[in-house]
Amino acid sequence: MTLFDDPDALLRPAAPEGPLVRVRATVAYDGTGFAGFAVQRDGTRTVGGTLASAIARVLGHPVELTCAGRTDAGVHARGQVVSFDADPDRLDVGRLERSLNKVLRPTIAVRDTAVVDASFDARLSATSRVYRYTILNQATPSPFLATTAWWIDRRLEVPLMRLGCDPLIGEHDFASFCRRPNPEAPLVRRVLDARFEQEMTPDGCLLHFWIEATAFCHQMVRSIVGTLVDVGLGRRRAGDVSAILRARDRAAAGDVAPPHGLCLWEVRYDGRHLPLPAGAP
Repeated sequence: MTLFDDPDALLRPAAPEGPLVRVRATVAYDGTGFAGFAVQRDGTRTVGGTLASAIARVLGHPVELTCAGRTDAGVHARGQVVSFDADPDRLDVGRLERSLNKVLRPTIAVRDTAVVDASFDARLSATSRVYRYTILNQATPSPFLATTAWWIDRRLEVPLMRLGCDPLIGEHDFASFCRRPNPEAPLVRRVLDARFEQEMTPDGCLLHFWIEATAFCHQMVRSIVGTLVDVGLGRRRAGDVSAILRARDRAAAGDVAPPHGLCLWEVRYDGRHLPLPAGAP
């Protein structure tokens, strides 16, 4: 390929040469207006594409991001984790973080960056992920929560919804709660915690559904929330959740909750993947 075939080649940073270092970054973002996290080759605006482009501009070379969880369009994150390789001669993690936050604000924020061992992978090294889904349950909506909480004006029976969480804990086939793009894909997942917390704020009554699992399948959290809201509205019984799990049929569960109430809250790793000390190779 020549410059005549690709006239923009001179405008793109060249790939780095020589040994690279692995960088881990924790990222928060408002998913409103983004077509999810995953980079789209057609130029669609995504969180990953926007972040990768900004990192490339600061470092002066392209990077390939790996993320802990590919959030869908409209889904937010407080603790998304990404990893990428960088040229150590061009890397100053403090400067990188400051520069990215100037470029990416206000919808994306880099909360921390660190050099880690080359074996670290944001997705494969994770031991669990924590999601929070927020519901505003009151008669009137709140414009200040319109993009981060699902407004439900009918009273939800929270004690029944809490009972519906119990069958989810443990290792199960979550086919009833997952979109299955590949018919052969296994959908067994291990849920470590699932619970509701209630909070009164100046903007209204909030219900936070917390769920932690070693891994999630596509639309799993939102499908579970939609089903538990059915329980809270009296459309289903809390005891139905066990039967829905056993059915292994997406049609057995409730509708998918809207994406804007969902937030990837935290990604957890074990002690093998702590940041390297300053000056370490």
